Amino acid sequence: MLNNTEHGYGWMHIALHWLVALAVFGLFGLGLYMVELSYYDSWYKGSVDLHKSIGLTLALLFVLRLVWRLTQARPQPVDSSLTWQNRVAHWVHITLYLVLIVVMVSGYLISTADGRGIEVFSLFSVPSLGEFVDNQEDIAGMVHEYAAWSLVILAGLHALAALKHHFINRDHTLVRMLKAKKGD
Repeated sequence: MLNNTEHGYGWMHIALHWLVALAVFGLFGLGLYMVELSYYDSWYKGSVDLHKSIGLTLALLFVLRLVWRLTQARPQPVDSSLTWQNRVAHWVHITLYLVLIVVMVSGYLISTADGRGIEVFSLFSVPSLGEFVDNQEDIAGMVHEYAAWSLVILAGLHALAALKHHFINRDHTLVRMLKAKKGD
C-alpha cells in the first residue's frame, strides 16, 4: 500500500517521515560534533562537506514529503472526540515544517555567504545566491543553531506524544506511522 487512506498512512508517507527524522537527528549529531573540531582536525572539512550534502538531501526529501502530504488523503484522527489534542497535533506538525525550513534556509545562507556554491557528495553543485546582508554567515549561523535546537526539542516532544498514545492511551497513533494499513 503506497498511498494514504482515510484510515492510515501508506508506505511512501511512512518512509519519508522516518527518512526526514533520521536525517534531522543525524545532522544535529554531526553538527554538534563538527562545531567542536578545530580547523586543523583531520575531519574538519570532511564533516562540514558531509553535513552540507546530507542537508541538501534532506531539503529534497522535505520537498518530496510536502508534495506527498499535499497530494494524498489525510488519515482521520484516531480519536476525533479529542478535538483540542488534534488541533495541537496539527499545529505542532506545521511548526515542525516551518522550523525545518528555517534550519535549511539558514544552513544554505551560511554555506553560500562567500559566493561559492555547495558541492553535494561531489556529484553536482548548488549555486550560491551571494551575500544578502553584512555578516550573513554569522547571523545565519546563529539562526541555524537556535532553529536546530528548537527542531530537535520539538521533534523529541512529538516522539514523546506518540509514545504516550501508544503506551498510555493504547491507541494506534504510533503504529500507523510504522506500518501501512488498508482502509476498513
